[in-house]
Amino acid sequence: VDRWGQEMAEGFLHDFEGWVIFMACLAVLFLEIAILARLQRPPRTFADTFFVEIPGPSPAATGKQGVPAPFLASIGLLALAAIAAFSIGKREEIIPPRAEFASFPTEVGEWRGVPEVMEQVYVDALKFTDYVMVNYKKGEAPYPVNFYVAYYASQRAGESAHSPRSCIPGGGWKIESLSQVSLPGVPTEGQQQVANRVQIAMGENKQLVYYWFQQRGRVITNEYLVKWYLLWDSLLKNRSDGALVRVTTFIP
Repeated sequence: VDRWGQEMAEGFLHDFEGWVIFMACLAVLFLEIAILARLQRPPRTFADTFFVEIPGPSPAATGKQGVPAPFLASIGLLALAAIAAFSIGKREEIIPPRAEFASFPTEVGEWRGVPEVMEQVYVDALKFTDYVMVNYKKGEAPYPVNFYVAYYASQRAGESAHSPRSCIPGGGWKIESLSQVSLPGVPTEGQQQVANRVQIAMGENKQLVYYWFQQRGRVITNEYLVKWYLLWDSLLKNRSDGALVRVTTFIP
């Protein structure tokens, strides 16, 4: 989609890509089976693994037989997993107190802002707890700077911050460049402020987008790290709150 347009994600190509992924997953499954067969003692071939033979009556067991160690280890792991799942699921999630975005300032230094209201269809789709969207202008600047933050008090039930890297192509925009930059002089939570810098285009229109994820005291620009820390903090801190921060303006 980034390179050849939105039609690459529609129609026949979309369905064909799904089948390719399905077959690739099946190949990975067969590879796992082959590896596990080789790890057996004695090792078995892939063909032997799929050969089904009904065994005859077992000879009478002689002597005392103990419980196999792998069986005991499996039972122990299952017991620990069950205890962990039960205890984690019963915990009440910690949601820290915060100020509502309704009080967010529309005047910041020399910048003057005009709040915007998002259409209800987008509010229902994004499922955030709170949001703010303000168009700020400084003096006689020709274009405003759109400031948008979506806050989620909990991201456990599937509601989580949507990455602009997914939403931008979905809106018909093409990503022309993507990089990570440091923003000197903007300390955040005691860290150096970093952001993703994205230049996008649709026809003759061009925009510049800066965005990052504010997640439980961290400033994160990598979407995969966002998911990892969400899991980590849910387990250790019992928190999953977080926000997406995005700043957008037109490029003359």
